[in-house]
Amino acid sequence: MKFFHMIALAVCVVSLSATAAHALDFKSVGAAPAILYDAPSDKGRKVFVAPRGMPVEIVLTYGEWSKVRDAGGDLSWVESKVLTPKRNVVIHVANAKVRATADDAAALVFSADKGVLLELSEPSVASVWLKVKHRDGQSGYVKATDVWGD
Repeated sequence: MKFFHMIALAVCVVSLSATAAHALDFKSVGAAPAILYDAPSDKGRKVFVAPRGMPVEIVLTYGEWSKVRDAGGDLSWVESKVLTPKRNVVIHVANAKVRATADDAAALVFSADKGVLLELSEPSVASVWLKVKHRDGQSGYVKATDVWGD
């Protein structure tokens, strides 16, 4: 019997490891604002109008609907077709520094206040720094800890 308990424990550890290794899936609201609902149906209660470009984390997909988490941690439903794979991030600290290179000592390109939306220029691979671009064309590197949506 002890052998079966050990096997069950091993299966649980492998399952938990696979879950922890699963990368978060982020998308952004497309070119037009999107209505977020409390249920996967346009007959659900409208809870928020998400502005274009807003990053969301995809929690699950159900038919033509996606359950998403926003930067505040709130969960809601949105039609999957209004989301784009284009990645944006939002600054979640006051006065985030965007630098010329991925280094604290690098020249300051610009500062961004809390709530500023930036385009993710290159995919993040568990990096401390993210390459981003402001809508005015300026680009640089921001610390991953200063943004949400990567």
